[in-house]
Amino acid sequence: MASFMVPVAARFTRVTIDSLHNLNKNILLRLTQPSHVSWQRQEYSTITEEQQSERGEPQSPQLELTETEKKLKADIDLINKELLDLKTHKNELEDKYKRALADGENLRTRLTRQIEDAKIFGIQGFCKDLLEVADILGKATESVPKDELTEKNPHLKTLYEGLKMTEAQLHKVFKKHGLISLNPLNEKFDPNQHEALFQQEVEGKEPGTIVVVSKLGYKLHERVVRPALVGVAKG
Repeated sequence: MASFMVPVAARFTRVTIDSLHNLNKNILLRLTQPSHVSWQRQEYSTITEEQQSERGEPQSPQLELTETEKKLKADIDLINKELLDLKTHKNELEDKYKRALADGENLRTRLTRQIEDAKIFGIQGFCKDLLEVADILGKATESVPKDELTEKNPHLKTLYEGLKMTEAQLHKVFKKHGLISLNPLNEKFDPNQHEALFQQEVEGKEPGTIVVVSKLGYKLHERVVRPALVGVAKG
């Protein structure tokens, strides 16, 4: 009985192995066949497109975008929009920065000019006060009779010479600091530099000509600190 069962078991085992082998073979054939067919279709499609391109025939329309491609396209559009907004914001900031620089430079220039003007014209009030002293000295020297300035009156002569020297020194100091006198006799009347006290008819003088200077004018670095008081020829 035992000798009979051994051949039967061996035969059953061989049949089982052959069946499994055939089953695996069929499965592998089914798996490889669609891939092969797909590759053939893809190759055929590529060859067909190349032939259509060479012949100038229109190609078939592309397939619709997948959901992933649509999402990527939407992300790219969003990024491009954000990039455009950033560029616009950057341009606005650059414009504001340049305007701020220009305003700062204008402010610096204006302050520098004001500082320079303060240095130059800071003595303007002091100069105006000294002008009265110069006027008094001028009146004093003009009031001395010239025929009395002889050796008979040595004290008067010495006093007169001292006043003239003081007046000359005062005008020298004025000139050193940019303060110069204006004596516009026989010049044309200029309302920016002269102040007319009266008008009179003067024979041989053109209308508007200054014929009398009652008080000298003064300029501090081209700025009039006191206009000359004058009389003008009447037309």
